[in-house]
Amino acid sequence: MAINQLQSSPSPVLDRANSRPDGVLAALARSGLVGISAALVLLVIVMALIAPYFWSINNLVEVVRQVAAIAILAAGGTFVILTSGIDLSVGSALGVTAMVAIVMADTDAPWFIAVILALLAGAVMGAINGVFIARFALPAFIVTLAALTYLRGFVYVGTGGTTLVPDNVPFSWIGQGQLLGIPIAAWILIGVYVLGWFLLERTVFGRQVYAIGGNAEAARLSGIPVRRIIFIVYVISGLCAGIAGLIVSARLESAVPDLGSGYELNAIAAIVLGGTSLMGGRGSLIGTLIGALFIAVLSNGMTLLNVQSFYQQIIMGAVILLAVFVDRLRRGASLA
Repeated sequence: MAINQLQSSPSPVLDRANSRPDGVLAALARSGLVGISAALVLLVIVMALIAPYFWSINNLVEVVRQVAAIAILAAGGTFVILTSGIDLSVGSALGVTAMVAIVMADTDAPWFIAVILALLAGAVMGAINGVFIARFALPAFIVTLAALTYLRGFVYVGTGGTTLVPDNVPFSWIGQGQLLGIPIAAWILIGVYVLGWFLLERTVFGRQVYAIGGNAEAARLSGIPVRRIIFIVYVISGLCAGIAGLIVSARLESAVPDLGSGYELNAIAAIVLGGTSLMGGRGSLIGTLIGALFIAVLSNGMTLLNVQSFYQQIIMGAVILLAVFVDRLRRGASLA
């Protein structure tokens, strides 16, 4: 019965694969991204009208650099949420990876050593979450909430509660450099999303991710290695945290104890705004990227307008609540 249910249920992957490539607007309509896309365009227009500096080259480059970290965290989080999981630890994991990279820079280690160790640290932190969630069947919310706390403690211990500022950061080009006039961080962001899109849309692994989010028990009965896939998506999330930590630490050329704090909420908001269901099984990386751009433009615009930080927190909180509410309405409509 469960196997038949899995085979007969609509698959976002199969729907997209079988659909006719009849234009960008039609593709957005099929994916349910018209609303957030229109909201992003409207937000950009409004910010351009009330904050003229918004269109300056320097500010646009800064927006790209700001969106890179959140969007990459959100890319990893999309894999997790598609399986009906959650990763609340990515902000703290970003802080850990940034600290590792900066400590390596302070020891005059070659830049590639700092990069490799930071990425490895991110993957290991994701793997630890994956083991507890996939192998021991602990709730993802509790496991990653605990990781959010103890990883932040590691950052405070490693930094001694102070800002680490090495004399030289050999990998600073990752966060500050440009290639063909485009920030290196943007090229990394593009690479992450192209690879992530390929994994989700063009591989068996991607179809298994969607299947698990749609019905984990039916997926297991159909022969999908559910535990292994869940473990892998948390490793991917941790690896993305490592990449984001490298970009942020390279841009700031330092590591602070609270670096990345709150990033997990912005990442989740971007994912849900982009149409990925918190219940799993439905969503796309394209939507996540649009959601991340919305968050980045909103944050940048409020900064340009000198909106005080605590008001920014209120607005961001309202956006997250709205995103969850819209997701609930969307799921209710799809079930009707």
